[in-house]
Amino acid sequence: MTAAMLAVLLGLGTWQVERLHWKQALLAQIALAEAAPPIQLPAHPRPFTKVAATGHLRNDLSAQYGAEVHDTSFGPQLGSRLIVPLERQGADPVLVDRGWVSSSRRQPISLPAGEVTIEGYVRPGDRPGFFAAKDDPAERLFYTLDPAAIGAALGLQRVAPFVLVAMGPPPPEHWPAPARHLPRPPNNHLSYAISWYGLAFSLVVIFVLWARRAFSA
Repeated sequence: MTAAMLAVLLGLGTWQVERLHWKQALLAQIALAEAAPPIQLPAHPRPFTKVAATGHLRNDLSAQYGAEVHDTSFGPQLGSRLIVPLERQGADPVLVDRGWVSSSRRQPISLPAGEVTIEGYVRPGDRPGFFAAKDDPAERLFYTLDPAAIGAALGLQRVAPFVLVAMGPPPPEHWPAPARHLPRPPNNHLSYAISWYGLAFSLVVIFVLWARRAFSA
């Protein structure tokens, strides 16, 4: 039993080391993509691709997504993501996540006029889960990032099946605060590997102590 348990623990530890190397390579790829210039938004982009899209923002058709608490100069504040359609020539509108805005903001929201170019990354749409909060289309408040549902609530017949998450420094008026970098998955595999190997070492120590007592009796 000890040999079988030891094999399992060592196997799990080795698997986490392999996952660690894979995750480090993935994070290095994300860092390279983040440093590279964005590409023009294609019709069918891959998720989390760094892109740029040009068009006109329909600030009159904005919606709110989610509920997040951010630390601000005024202390922790509750807010949401500002979703605005970007109308493009010869293509379906794409919903743009312009960034986080405070629910109790004092400064006005920046409303760019005319043709603009948004740089950011592609985020796939979501589907509501069993425990997801209920959306309020009448108030344009959503808790599931479903482009089709949000577009329908805004009166748009067609929208791209993904969201463009704006990236860049915050504007002088603070709102909306765009994403600063591409999303990065957590990398906890080293601590997991140490835990599994530590349990394997503890198992060996316990077995040695038991064996010494058993054979000395």
